[in-house]
Amino acid sequence: MGKLSLQIKATLEGIEELYTNHPDYTFLLKIKCTSCGELSDKWHDVSESQTFPGKTGKSENNYIAKCKLCGRENCLDIVQGSNGKYTNDGQGNFKTIVTFDCRGIEPVEFSPSDGWLAKVEESGKIFDNINLAEKEWVEYDEQSKQSVGVYEFESRFVSIK
Repeated sequence: MGKLSLQIKATLEGIEELYTNHPDYTFLLKIKCTSCGELSDKWHDVSESQTFPGKTGKSENNYIAKCKLCGRENCLDIVQGSNGKYTNDGQGNFKTIVTFDCRGIEPVEFSPSDGWLAKVEESGKIFDNINLAEKEWVEYDEQSKQSVGVYEFESRFVSIK
């Protein structure tokens, strides 16, 4: 298949950087088999810190699944070093935060969960284990005496060469 990048876009209020707790962050993905087109109805956990042995035992992958419809074994890996940060100067634009190497499957939907980090612009304080399941988050930073937040969170997958 090739490589797909997960891109996000959000409005940041008082936040300098938004990023995942790499490499332990668990990406919740809905997956499609590229051989038969079967779309999973469940969310699948993919984390760079977890690997599983392939059927030959010669390789390890971050995610391996056998398609229920066609029976093909497919795998997906997080490309090492591909984790990026979404920054306040990129607001309003999609930015890649991780890239997946896909073989036989591709992610089609992403659900942000807990494990995000946000660095406050003025104080430098880091809020950790932020849950973006509702696609927004609001907090108050005592050091800078201001409200901070993430709003209008969106995501998409783009094919890269």
